[in-house]
Amino acid sequence: MSSPQSARHRTAVLHRAIHTLPKKAIGGEGSYVILEDGQRFLDSTGGAAVSCLGHGNAEVKAAIATQMDQISYCHSAFFATPVFEDLANFLVDSTGGKLSKVFIVSSGSEAMEAAMKLTRQYYLELPQPQPQRTKFIARKLSYHGITLGALAMSGHVVRREPFEPLLMPNISHVSPCNAYRGKLDGESDADYVARLAEELDAKFRELGPETVCAFVAEPIVGAALGAVPAVPGYFAAMRAVCDRYGVLLILDEVMAGMGRSGTLHAWEQEGVVPDIQTIGKGLGGGYAPVAGLLIKENIVEALDKGTGSFRHGQTYQGHPVACAAALAVQKVIKERNLLENVREMGALLESLLSQRLEDHPHVGNIRGKGLFWGIEFVKDKATKEPFDPGLNIAVQIQDLAITPKYSFSLYAGGGSVDGVRGDHVLLAPPYTVTKEEIETIVQLTVKVIGDFFDQMK
Repeated sequence: MSSPQSARHRTAVLHRAIHTLPKKAIGGEGSYVILEDGQRFLDSTGGAAVSCLGHGNAEVKAAIATQMDQISYCHSAFFATPVFEDLANFLVDSTGGKLSKVFIVSSGSEAMEAAMKLTRQYYLELPQPQPQRTKFIARKLSYHGITLGALAMSGHVVRREPFEPLLMPNISHVSPCNAYRGKLDGESDADYVARLAEELDAKFRELGPETVCAFVAEPIVGAALGAVPAVPGYFAAMRAVCDRYGVLLILDEVMAGMGRSGTLHAWEQEGVVPDIQTIGKGLGGGYAPVAGLLIKENIVEALDKGTGSFRHGQTYQGHPVACAAALAVQKVIKERNLLENVREMGALLESLLSQRLEDHPHVGNIRGKGLFWGIEFVKDKATKEPFDPGLNIAVQIQDLAITPKYSFSLYAGGGSVDGVRGDHVLLAPPYTVTKEEIETIVQLTVKVIGDFFDQMK
């Protein structure tokens, strides 16, 4: 094994972990990544819930090549492109017209930054401007992106900690909707929702509701909590609180959206429509860096009657090749009816995980929707006591899963109890996953968890 110094000097890349060199991926076929040493790696998390069509899709590759033959780049300050218009029309149509405009960028973090600025500008452009609205409310134990604005919106303690002095002070956080950790003994879903709604209402009153721009939440909390969906009625109740104070609702669907939860938009299952929706990951399936916003008509109308422009722009905004990749991915999902496969294979994944792991002494909770599932580990199943965070249980399990003996992915996360304590792993296979692959994923997951905890004894 190379020393930390030798590893650093053997690459010009600033890798995520400087002391070790990751293996190189040299190919991809369907649900598998091919490594430089010939290892076939089952990509059961799609990277970070990105590769929704798996690897090497011929239709997407052809669409990208065709677009590059036409034009690969033009600046949005000068020109539009047909493919950008086509993608926007497809996405607007996918909402049934409930959201009327699209803004395309390159990453989820950029999408959240744009959403924040658009929200602020909306209130400035109203016939009766509301310049006092400068604050946001998000949720604890959430993740909305790595740039400073998006990180300030996030409630991810570990990722925030080094940069806390740089983060915006005008963002407050309330409790997430996490039934496993948040519900009281004997509390019904309805009572839990009412309690969380009162907490949000109280935060509005504390800040002064006339000073708040938006409430921001993930329909299914991904990286920070490990695929935690809200209980029924939660988002309808939060929407009602926002409406009471004339505040916008921003739903961050970068990880959970674009089909991952079993419907193209996760909010379709919640009975609410956001004012702004951020999308990413499954939008382009990893074939190009692409993300964006879906925006309600009343926001666009305010800008239209005001300055007539969104005071925000980026070099790669609406990039033609990225738009071509995203449009091709979305067409494949629609034409092959892959959302039905997400629902069917998601139900199978849930059933098999529950059958095989529910009674494991260190599996506290299995939760998720569609093809987006999390497994939370506990030291004590009865008390839900987490492991010492210094043990890095989830990361150790992730690292073990990568080894040739198992050769598949589990996406590790921490802090699911209080931002520091708590371990979980995510599963997010491609929408094209087969019954046989689901069975293999569950078999490997059970095996690696069992072997890891056996080694700990």
